[in-house]
Amino acid sequence: MELDALDHKIIAALEADARISFAALADLVGLSKTPCWKRVKALEEAGVIRGYRALLDPPRLGFGLEAFVQVSIDVERFDAFEAAVRRHPLIWRCHATTGEADYLLHILATDMAALDRLLRQELNRLPGVRHTVTSMSTREIKSDISLAEAMRHAGG
Repeated sequence: MELDALDHKIIAALEADARISFAALADLVGLSKTPCWKRVKALEEAGVIRGYRALLDPPRLGFGLEAFVQVSIDVERFDAFEAAVRRHPLIWRCHATTGEADYLLHILATDMAALDRLLRQELNRLPGVRHTVTSMSTREIKSDISLAEAMRHAGG
């Protein structure tokens, strides 16, 4: 899908406030309500907009620790490993990576004891895991990115 200036405005507005009404969104981007709704639907159908969610604050929900775990696996087990990762509720994000590790996991834990249990009793027992290296987050510097702003910066 080729995005034009109106699509970019819509994306930026929805990224800033996904609960904005179609009437307010239409006013903001300079369209009437129906054409604006059609553009949003087209962006959804094209997969540009993957969904809408509330942004929750992990510490306020009891998750006092975030850790990043580099995982090296037996390469023939990657399908089983990835399936297990997708099912695990405390693995927030997972990326296949280049370099020394095969994957980088971003995980949540309530405290150090919970993290220790998670690492020893769960993550190290996932299919194919050979080696892990864990780094703890001491504080968050940046947690959110505006993809609309990133597109403008990248010239897209």
